Amino acid sequence: MVSQLVPETLPRDLQPIVDAHHHYWDLSLRRHPWLDGVNLVPHRYGDYRAICKSFMPNDYDRAAGHHRIVGNVYMEAEWDPADPTGETRWVHGLRALTGRPHAMIAQARLDADDAGEVLAAQAGFPLVRGVRHKPKSFASAAEWTSSHRLPGSMMCPKFRQGYVQLASNNLHFELQTPHWHLPDAVDLAASFPETLIVINHTGLPTERDRDGIAAWRRSMEKIAGQPNVRLKISGIGVPGTDWTASSQREVVLAAIKIFGVDRCMFASNYPVDGLLRSLEGIFDDFLKITADFSRQDRDSLFRRNALELYRLDLPTNQKDKWEETIS
Repeated sequence: MVSQLVPETLPRDLQPIVDAHHHYWDLSLRRHPWLDGVNLVPHRYGDYRAICKSFMPNDYDRAAGHHRIVGNVYMEAEWDPADPTGETRWVHGLRALTGRPHAMIAQARLDADDAGEVLAAQAGFPLVRGVRHKPKSFASAAEWTSSHRLPGSMMCPKFRQGYVQLASNNLHFELQTPHWHLPDAVDLAASFPETLIVINHTGLPTERDRDGIAAWRRSMEKIAGQPNVRLKISGIGVPGTDWTASSQREVVLAAIKIFGVDRCMFASNYPVDGLLRSLEGIFDDFLKITADFSRQDRDSLFRRNALELYRLDLPTNQKDKWEETIS
């Protein structure tokens, strides 16, 4: 039975949300090696054993609490890289059973020898809108130089051989990289203007002292100058620091100011960000931070931008009821 997208018992004026970036996983399939709870890999949030359990649409619904989630964009979840389309087939089966997700970002290793074949295969699935590949990066800003050609990075020739094939497959690129590598993304965006880049997790502003925020801002301002770049505001947790609306306000408002309302969207990155904040709390905080925004701007950030970018096929009556109230 396909689950109901928006329960009729919810108030009509409750802010509808398209969650532009989250995961599902069924660990009984044993297709996510990093989530086996034993072979842990280095993670920016530290010990992540708390999320080493299955997380499916019904779990997401419980976590969403009072929020009105009208659209779900699935992000690849480090499925076994030997079988990248296996994850895509699984997600399409999940959609057939539950009605979700409404779009997905698939896995592809752009510097792999078979990148062209994988991209063509992924593009053949109806829910796929783009791919994510986490390019290789330096561990700190001090190691980065403008002349680097780190293998597997955005400046790697083999990576670019795969990247150039995104446009012909009608796919965009989802980029997760430390902010000190965003100058590489500037070069990538300028070199391939026909390909849209969506920056994941707000450019990873992990250092929140004055110098850290200033460096993050400079990187973000550089990449925002490229017209074919969009931003997902998510993944802003800092280990050892409480995640609250107050603690996240500066980063969220700065990101929106740099990119503009029409180029940003909110996302939960759940269940990964659940290591530091509940899904319900994440969207509560985004709503608090944007309390002074116009209703139209809020709707762009929470719903419309993601709806359009990911080409979500939602029931017309659900879109129209809300749009009538803000027009």
